[in-house]
Amino acid sequence: MPGDRVLIAEDEAIPRMGLRELLLEQGYTVVGEASDGQTAVELARQLKPDLVIMDIMMPELDGIAASQVLSEERIAPVLLVTAYNDRELVERAKDAGVFAYVAKPFTEMQLVPQMELALARFAEFQHMVREAGDAKAALETRKIVERAKGVLMTTQGLSEPEAYRRIQRLSMNRRSSMRNVAEAILLTSQAGG
Repeated sequence: MPGDRVLIAEDEAIPRMGLRELLLEQGYTVVGEASDGQTAVELARQLKPDLVIMDIMMPELDGIAASQVLSEERIAPVLLVTAYNDRELVERAKDAGVFAYVAKPFTEMQLVPQMELALARFAEFQHMVREAGDAKAALETRKIVERAKGVLMTTQGLSEPEAYRRIQRLSMNRRSSMRNVAEAILLTSQAGG
């Protein structure tokens, strides 16, 4: 979307300048420019752009390898641009986690929708990662609370609902999460107390 912060990685100066002008005309903010893949990765780490537009064929680290680093570190989505359109490059790009791909020469009408698509896909991806992390944390908490309930049921002769209410009550009284209370119960049990 206009206003989004974009990093350009293109080894040739004239295409890089043309891309910068196109982005500025469309209302995007160009936060940095790189002429090789390694510099692109370093700038992306520093500048945290919303999107990286990267050429495939670049010195030091090609665009696909640089894209894989950015994808693994979840820094920003990458839109690859290239004059080469062979199947192997497309497969490598997919494996690297690239969010969009545009063949050169391209027009503004081809580039901008792909940029928006990459940004939208990345936002969905980030949301799914957060949800998966939340679900994993919730499952882990549930397991710990279940083990703590078992300890209370065994050591204090409580029913399952009573053990759960005890953990809940301790959590509220101590203004601590149920997970923290359950972990404390488990630690106390392991220590023999």
